[in-house]
Amino acid sequence: MSLLDVRNLTVTYAGGAAAVRGVDLRLDAGRKLGLAGESGCGKSTLALALLRLLPAGARITGEVLLDGEDVLAMKWGRVRAVRWAGASVVFQGAMHSLNAVHRVGDQIAEPILLHRKATAAGAKKKTGELLEQVGLPAARADAYPHELSGGQRQRVMIAMALACDPRLIIADEPTTALDVMIQAQILRLIEQLVADQDLGLIMISHDLAVLADTCDRLAVMYAGRVVEEGPARQVYEDARHPYARALSAAFPRIGDPASRFAPQGLAGDPPDPAALPSGCTFHPRCPVALESCSAQDPVLRAAGPERRAACVLVGPPGAEARGERATAEPGGRGKDPTDGPGALEERTAEGPEALEEARRSTP
Repeated sequence: MSLLDVRNLTVTYAGGAAAVRGVDLRLDAGRKLGLAGESGCGKSTLALALLRLLPAGARITGEVLLDGEDVLAMKWGRVRAVRWAGASVVFQGAMHSLNAVHRVGDQIAEPILLHRKATAAGAKKKTGELLEQVGLPAARADAYPHELSGGQRQRVMIAMALACDPRLIIADEPTTALDVMIQAQILRLIEQLVADQDLGLIMISHDLAVLADTCDRLAVMYAGRVVEEGPARQVYEDARHPYARALSAAFPRIGDPASRFAPQGLAGDPPDPAALPSGCTFHPRCPVALESCSAQDPVLRAAGPERRAACVLVGPPGAEARGERATAEPGGRGKDPTDGPGALEERTAEGPEALEEARRSTP
């Protein structure tokens, strides 16, 4: 059984904004899943929905199975018990997440006192241990947030997330606005904690390079949906969905002067979740869109071993199911269903302008 199993999760805000639309994700203990996408694609909303931290007007449907128990079906008393102890969040922007008028040690100790029923002395001792675990002296527990650097505040947030020994940690852009040296330290710290304590980690970031270096798998979101998912390094280096490919190309590559001096970008912005375009929501910005893309909204389909992408150029409808059958057949080698004679012609029958792109995207 997976540590976390998200099934057909949808989030609709008051007013009709569809922030998350039918997301399916799985995460095992000791594994790291990255969520990438531009601002407004639904990453943070998805993270908050996992622990029912959204405002009262938001409507959440689907299933969020944490160790087999549906968080969305829990009574409020059970939800409060699961927060911090079962799963915790490292919120974006440590300075805004910490209370400016309370010492950081008191803020770390609070969930320990509430959830572990510890004594004041026991909570203080645990707080010192947590601070040392994340690379800060125990004496820094007496500091106020404004007395700490950005990296130190981020370490405090991680210590707070670990306070009640959760099984799952959700890190919402934990390295935003940090310099590259501190960023590297925080990332290595998170990796070490996941390995040492067999935690599950969901890490949200705009930076595909960071996620590819840190996570095992990577899911790219656009307009509230996952448009590509697969092994992190493969998605970063050889994305199959045009949006994931554009995100990857936006970052300069070490040793590649062309990408350094002329990084590629993507015109426009993600659509308003309250007024999504018809068909594939990415088609107004897609450089290889076909005429049918304005009417057809493709589902995730097989894009290679352990990879899925929601694009008509990845494979014909039903490719994912055929790929699963091929893998299950005796002697099957898990062949990519988009391979084989005529596959490219079938995938690009609607427009010759996509033929070359399809050839590049086929394994």
